[in-house]
Amino acid sequence: MQLDSSPLRAADITPDLKRQFAFLSGGRGDNGSPIIVFPEFPAFGEITDREFHNVLTYLTSVPSLSSTDVGFILVIDRRQDRWAAVKGTLLRIAGSFPGNLQLVLVLRPTTLFQRTLSDILFKFNKDEFKMKVPVIMLSSITELHSYIDRSQLTQELGGTQEYCHEKWISHRTAIEGFALMVKKTAQTLQSFGTELAETELPNEIQATTTLLSTHTNKKDKMKEDLLVALGQGSRLLESINEPVVRDPDHNMNQDELENLATVQRLLSQLDETERAFDEFWVRHQTKLEQCLQLRHFEHNYREVRAVLGQVSEKLATFSEVGISPAHADHIFCELTTYEERVCEVLDRALSLAREGDELIQNSHYAEDSIQPKCSELRAICESVSSSLRAKKDHLLKAMELHHCLERASKWVDDGIYLLASQPVDKCQSHEGAELALQELERYLDNAGQNQLTDLSTIWTEYEAVLNQQFRDQVEKVFQKQTSMQEMFDKRRVSLKKLAAKQTRPVQPVAPRPEAFIKSPLSSPAHRAQQEKNCSETDSGNNCEKGNGQLQNGDSNSRHASLSEEEENLAVLRRHVMNELLETERAYVEELLCVLQGYASEMDNPAMVHLIPAPLQNKKEVLFGNMPEIYHFHRRTFLRELEQYTDCPELVGRCFLQRMTDLQIYEKYCHNKPRSESLWRQCSDCAFFQECQKKLEHKLGLDSYLLKPVQRITKYQLLLKEMLKYSKSCEGADDLQEALTSILGILKAVNDSMHLIAITGYEGNLSELGKLLMQGSFSVWTEHKKGHAKVKDLARFKPMQRHLFLHEKALLFCKRREENGEGYEKAPSYSFKHSLNMSAVGITENAKGDNKKFEIWCNSREEVYIVQAPTAEVKTTWVNEIRKVLTTQLEACREASQQRAPDSVFQFPPVPSGAVSLSPFKSGQKSFKKGEEKKAESCSPDVNSSSSPKPTGKGSPTSPDHKTKRQSDPTPFGFKDAGPPPLHLSRARWFSTSSLLQTKWRGWNKASLSLDASEEHDGYSSAEDPLNSDPEDDNGKKLCAGKYTVMADYEKSGAQDLSVKSGDMVQLVKEGDDGQWFVRNLSSSKEGWITAANLITLIGKSKSCQSLTSSGSGSGNLSTSSSCSETYTSFSDIKP
Repeated sequence: MQLDSSPLRAADITPDLKRQFAFLSGGRGDNGSPIIVFPEFPAFGEITDREFHNVLTYLTSVPSLSSTDVGFILVIDRRQDRWAAVKGTLLRIAGSFPGNLQLVLVLRPTTLFQRTLSDILFKFNKDEFKMKVPVIMLSSITELHSYIDRSQLTQELGGTQEYCHEKWISHRTAIEGFALMVKKTAQTLQSFGTELAETELPNEIQATTTLLSTHTNKKDKMKEDLLVALGQGSRLLESINEPVVRDPDHNMNQDELENLATVQRLLSQLDETERAFDEFWVRHQTKLEQCLQLRHFEHNYREVRAVLGQVSEKLATFSEVGISPAHADHIFCELTTYEERVCEVLDRALSLAREGDELIQNSHYAEDSIQPKCSELRAICESVSSSLRAKKDHLLKAMELHHCLERASKWVDDGIYLLASQPVDKCQSHEGAELALQELERYLDNAGQNQLTDLSTIWTEYEAVLNQQFRDQVEKVFQKQTSMQEMFDKRRVSLKKLAAKQTRPVQPVAPRPEAFIKSPLSSPAHRAQQEKNCSETDSGNNCEKGNGQLQNGDSNSRHASLSEEEENLAVLRRHVMNELLETERAYVEELLCVLQGYASEMDNPAMVHLIPAPLQNKKEVLFGNMPEIYHFHRRTFLRELEQYTDCPELVGRCFLQRMTDLQIYEKYCHNKPRSESLWRQCSDCAFFQECQKKLEHKLGLDSYLLKPVQRITKYQLLLKEMLKYSKSCEGADDLQEALTSILGILKAVNDSMHLIAITGYEGNLSELGKLLMQGSFSVWTEHKKGHAKVKDLARFKPMQRHLFLHEKALLFCKRREENGEGYEKAPSYSFKHSLNMSAVGITENAKGDNKKFEIWCNSREEVYIVQAPTAEVKTTWVNEIRKVLTTQLEACREASQQRAPDSVFQFPPVPSGAVSLSPFKSGQKSFKKGEEKKAESCSPDVNSSSSPKPTGKGSPTSPDHKTKRQSDPTPFGFKDAGPPPLHLSRARWFSTSSLLQTKWRGWNKASLSLDASEEHDGYSSAEDPLNSDPEDDNGKKLCAGKYTVMADYEKSGAQDLSVKSGDMVQLVKEGDDGQWFVRNLSSSKEGWITAANLITLIGKSKSCQSLTSSGSGSGNLSTSSSCSETYTSFSDIKP
């Protein structure tokens, strides 16, 4: 028995159906009863009850309900079987037929025995079958035809109906599968519709977008399933209609017609389901899209509302009215610039409100939520617009008053200038007084709107913009105007009196030269000179000597003029002070803006993603010590400057007190190249653009990073202006000192910027002491050691070197220009070599050029001829080097006196005359062009004794001890009276090392009097004993004669002469410009060669009879030899 409650499907019992022991032929009885045929099936007895029940149950379920209600007609074909088979079949049908029966027709066996047996046994066993319907035993097909029409019977039963069991099974399987698909599709669509209807709408844009996308994807999948089902139904319909398509005369049986109707019904049901789902989806999709629009609207509303709040707060900050016209203009410019931003925000807000209106017009489901927001946006926009207009009107009113004050102040200043410029002496005449009076009247008549009205009118008209500071400013200008008008009134009264006087003839008298006034008191210089002259008189009210005697003796007018000019200068000083304070305040604000708008944003987590990798953790590189500069100016310098508002002439004291603090700019400038390089690398990044956009700056960060450099430069300009108008004031000296100090800082910054560009120096530059000078020079070298001699002598083209003079060393570098822009284009310097300042000497004047000087060491074994760009530069460098060497000597002397106060030694007896020991010049010295230099004197006390005897032990001045400036002692102190003074006609400057390492040789010379004159001054610090320098005894001197050239020389001008090594040349005559006329005997050519080049070319020539020493014999010692024998190290003295 079939136990399952679910209906059977052909697919479930396909094997049983294929055995074909029973089938629906599609035929119908006269009353439309379905016909089930039991064909001959020898193995009928082997069919199980389950198989029999399932097949009959399924067959009875196939026809329509209207047909099954009439009942089934069973046709049992047992013509080839026996009675037993007939009996068995009838018993099974009677026991388990699931449907209603109308008639049972049995084709009994055709054999005589079996037919007879069937007739007999059927009668006896009729009651056994227990059938409620008649069972008719038929002997032939003909009898069957009398019950059922042949057209409803298959061909096996003598009918005309076409039947294919396999095709029938196939159609039933496809129809039932299609029906199941339609059912599942309908259920799925129903479930999806329920899901969509129950879905809550999200509150976020992303969630709404995701939900809409998810639902759309599911809908598309459903549509695909619908299309698949429709396709399958269409194909099934075509298969059922195939016989009709193939043969239009074909008549379908009732089962085929029912199958066709079933498929068509399913297809219609599927179409209706699809149509209903599409309508539902359109509604659902519209709602989701409206939800997404609402979420976008709400998001934009929140953003616009926040920006409108920021705009309102920003507009509230524009409450200042400015402290000057420039400041007010700046504020108004900022407001005008910000107005563009405000207009953008307002346009965005109004656009959003219009977008909300469109949503409402499109029947949005959230109309009640959108409408209030649109109204609020419009109200806020109107409020912001009104606030902006009010701020602009407020600032315009303030600017109007500022410009009125500016015009009035300028009018007053011009009036003071006019009073100061009127010549007092010319005003004493009737005509002069008339002209001056007319000039004053014209000036007053042209006052126009420049003059301020009464204060009450101003208070009333500008009440809205007047704060206490503004009121004070108005009162100050008004008081200034009142004072100027009083001065005008007094001058007019005086001039009217002078004009009213009757002129009388005066006998012309020649004025005293010192009392004649040629020009009016119109400048600070004139006024200062007048005050100086006035101070020479007995009375402070009478300036006859300084200003001369006017014919009418009107001293009161003259003092009035002095007072007017002092007021004029005071006005100018106030102008400079105002500019200093205003620019200082603006500078502090700009620094704060950069630090808050850029530096702090680098630590903002919300901005980290915009910072490029090269910029990360580089805040100190980009901004340097700008925070330190800001805090100094904000907390200290600005406040102290404001204290000098009423006495601007004393502001120099503020600069002097803070000069050490201002050196913080050196650190900033040192870092500027690194900052500039980092900026160029990252200038286009989104971080800088976003910060600039927030700050609403028109200029980039690089412009603001340059502000500190511009500011430290601005100070010296302002100090110069202030000093110009304060030369006779109390603080003039402080202003001059402050200006000098600021310029010193600028020079130190400039020098250090060059210093940090040095490359290739392996030591520590900070150990070389303070950088004193730096500059570019042309350098020739003369080395006298080994093979280097020929190489260096052949170098006629100078080397271009950049020299750095430190306290302890002189560096030679080669300048190399770098490609790039800005600071990246700054030059670099390749280090070549250095000279220790404790081992160098200088010769101030090199032959042939007043711009050259020599730097040498190691007893002139290394000589560097240095040519400066100008004679002034050369003088500056020589003086600075001289100061270094002098400082070394003084430091060593002090160290010697402190470390060995009791250490003395005595010189050997000297034949005659006092010897004065001095490393400085002590007398006059003649130059080639008649130059003279006064000598500096530094004569230590010297005591005579039979033998030197040191009193100390363990002296640090032994030859093996490494000498250092500022620490090594030099034996300048002697206890007893010594040899007579030694007069040195040539000043020599020695380093400490050369003095300490010089060997004691005794006083065994015939004479110690050195009066020989030399060509140039020498400053020596050679490390070797100084008497080993034969060429430095009295200098080289060229004279006419024949010489052999030792090196090649190419001419540099049309009149110059070229020579080659080995040529014989003749020096004919010396010119006035330090050149010699030379004849080349080898090439028979003539030309000019400088004396310096000639010395280099023929210096070692064996026939160089012109190179002579100015002194000869042992009695004439060079300064270096005498000094080397005089200044002796303690360690070399033997007891």
